[in-house]
Amino acid sequence: MGMMSEFKKFAVKGNVMDMAVGIIIGAAFGKIVASFVSGVMMPPLGLLIGGVDFSELAYVLKPATETAEAVTIQWGAFVQTTIDFLIVAFAVFMVVKAMNNLKKKEEAAPSAPPEPTKEEQLLTEIRDLLKEKA
Repeated sequence: MGMMSEFKKFAVKGNVMDMAVGIIIGAAFGKIVASFVSGVMMPPLGLLIGGVDFSELAYVLKPATETAEAVTIQWGAFVQTTIDFLIVAFAVFMVVKAMNNLKKKEEAAPSAPPEPTKEEQLLTEIRDLLKEKA
């Protein structure tokens, strides 16, 4: 099988479309979480620790001069990004956990017994007739 035909089979099967949809939804979800963290969670957290805005926290390695900007380590942005990640990871965990619970319930649900074959029906009738004669 040629590489192009194999790729076409892969793409048509739906794997590529599923992956693309997942990436698009994931990117949109990431924006929502980033907005939630920066606009809703971080202001009260900053207020609790003395009115600090995390996104502005930085360690200055070299102060600004007339010719150059300051060299800083933006550790506040790192803290905010880490909180974003933890929220996304927790949300994904909860979705996966819910899906696993649904899958377990689906597997645990008893399925209807299969209908007997014609041979089994015939043997059952013969057995019943023999019982009646005895």
